Amino acid sequence: MALRSTFRLGLTALSFWPFLPIASRAPVYGRLVYELAIDRRVPWARKAILGLAAAYVMSPIDVIPDFVPFVSRVDDVVVTIIALDLFFEGVPRELMIEKMYTLGIDGRELERDMEFARRFLPLPMRSLARRLPALIEASVDVVRTELEARGFIETEETNLEANSA
Repeated sequence: MALRSTFRLGLTALSFWPFLPIASRAPVYGRLVYELAIDRRVPWARKAILGLAAAYVMSPIDVIPDFVPFVSRVDDVVVTIIALDLFFEGVPRELMIEKMYTLGIDGRELERDMEFARRFLPLPMRSLARRLPALIEASVDVVRTELEARGFIETEETNLEANSA
């Protein structure tokens, strides 16, 4: 029995072997994500995607229960990869270059690492995730319109009327 568990541990370690180069650069990439997340030039919908992904990863409740083999173990990784990919795609190019230069990150290396991580995502899941930013913006617009109609939020028109009176 001990031999079998050691064998399993070896296979598990080998399956993560290709991720070691990315893992060694994770602190620098984490700093890049942090710097971009606090920058006001990044669209808020992209920041919301990071927040939703962080909430999902930290949540003890998973969409896919832990008793489902293999898939339940990688759902957090898939959510993280999708969130980072969508976040990086939404950052203005000039800002991304500025932050990567400041942190000393090679853009080609970052793109290679993201491409490597994307290979583990099914295409239908990735195409569905691309719709997420537009969905977040649309839902916030609906909520904002409803709150303005009910008088919970002041619009620019009510501010102008108050100033002119």
